[in-house]
Amino acid sequence: MSIQKAVVVVFMFFQSFCVFAKDYPASLFGIHSDGITLNTRSIQAAIDYINGNGGGRLVFYVGRYLSGSIHLKSNVTIHLEEGAVLAGSLNPYDYDKKIFTAFIFAYDQDSVSITGQGVIDGQGRTVARNLVNLIHGGILKDLFRYDRPQEDHRPMVINFRNCTNVSIKGVTIRNSASWVQTYDQCKNVLIDSIRVDSKAYWNNDGIDIADCDGVRITNSYIDAADDGICLKSHDTKAFCNNIYVRNNTIRSSANAVKFGTATNGGFKNIQIINNRVFDTYRSAVAIEAVDGGFVENVVIDSLKAVNTGNAIFLRLGERVAGRKGKLENVKISNVYVEIAGSKPDAGYEYEGPIEDMPRNTSPLVIAGLPGQYISNISFKNIEIKYPGGGNAMFANAALDRLDSIPEIPAKYPDFSMFKELPAWGIYIRHAKGISFSNITLRCEKKDYRSPIVLDDVHQSQFSAVSIKGTGGSKNNIYKYKSSDVTVK
Repeated sequence: MSIQKAVVVVFMFFQSFCVFAKDYPASLFGIHSDGITLNTRSIQAAIDYINGNGGGRLVFYVGRYLSGSIHLKSNVTIHLEEGAVLAGSLNPYDYDKKIFTAFIFAYDQDSVSITGQGVIDGQGRTVARNLVNLIHGGILKDLFRYDRPQEDHRPMVINFRNCTNVSIKGVTIRNSASWVQTYDQCKNVLIDSIRVDSKAYWNNDGIDIADCDGVRITNSYIDAADDGICLKSHDTKAFCNNIYVRNNTIRSSANAVKFGTATNGGFKNIQIINNRVFDTYRSAVAIEAVDGGFVENVVIDSLKAVNTGNAIFLRLGERVAGRKGKLENVKISNVYVEIAGSKPDAGYEYEGPIEDMPRNTSPLVIAGLPGQYISNISFKNIEIKYPGGGNAMFANAALDRLDSIPEIPAKYPDFSMFKELPAWGIYIRHAKGISFSNITLRCEKKDYRSPIVLDDVHQSQFSAVSIKGTGGSKNNIYKYKSSDVTVK
């Protein structure tokens, strides 16, 4: 189907939905706005009624509406007027569990929406602490890993699975006890002009997209204690396809845009356009294939990131022996990044851990595996400012000891996983078909390391590369075990 036909189909769907939709005030179903009454049954009864009578909007006006888990159904919209707050219960036993625990579920539904200028408050900080008390009291069994309850025992705010024609628009979503919102194997998803403010507890990913087809995330503001926008692939027979991420502002105590921690299937036809990143602990963009899945046909354009721990991190891994992924055909252009000289998320309640030390600041990283190259990656119009100040007495990966840098294919992927690296600007290992054009690397203070280090890199080219403030090396591009690398 052509793009034009697809737009017409979507327009006709929303037009027909608007014609037959009807507004139902929440008060009509005995739903109380006092912030004290538990409305779970009343809200669910309202959703069931609207679903059984042709669809429509359940409208919440000014007030605070307390509820446990609710299950959104086909042709039903939860609409929150400005001043309306849909608040999650503080009692962990008020939440249902399917695959995960959540506040708002939708499984196997069509045409479901959450809209308006109101707020969904998961009250996750208190819910999680109440879970901890239940675990310590021996009432609830939990593995309690890393000094916190399991992720699937803590309620996320939104969990949609196998749904079609999903719309999340305008609302503010805050304070989840786990991931904020997950859309798993959904089709035709629109997330537009929302605000995510979730620094309440661990694993507060702002938006998780897993094995979905046709997703638009636009015009949104995300402030999250974990990855801002995270694409995942849990199913070896599925993959994320046709994902469009545009005009968002992201702050994260992990990565701003990431895929994928789970890469069992893959990622294809991804566009990340005109986004802004600030005060982010890890990478502005992290692209990883570490579970045997694939990444291909990715476009990243017009990215601005300030005060971030790393610019871009591309990684192949092998977390399951014998399952090596593929990462190829990625175009990255028009990028400006300022790397932080200190911890960029310092002061946030759930800031990223101090780990993988000692090390100096990390460069842009492309790291494949021996015999399994990252391939066909292009960078054009890139400027990265580094703080410099590298100290060889603090940590040192010398150019004559490049083989000592560990491969660690089974380790959790992250830009700091190798600890100290021998370059301050760009480090590439096990790759081919890499091109850099019109690149500016700035080092504010003297750094003893080389600007660019290539290890087992082939059929690649560098043109119009400007390096300012190199500090410690006369050789701006150091090549080791590499071939057919041209520098213009």
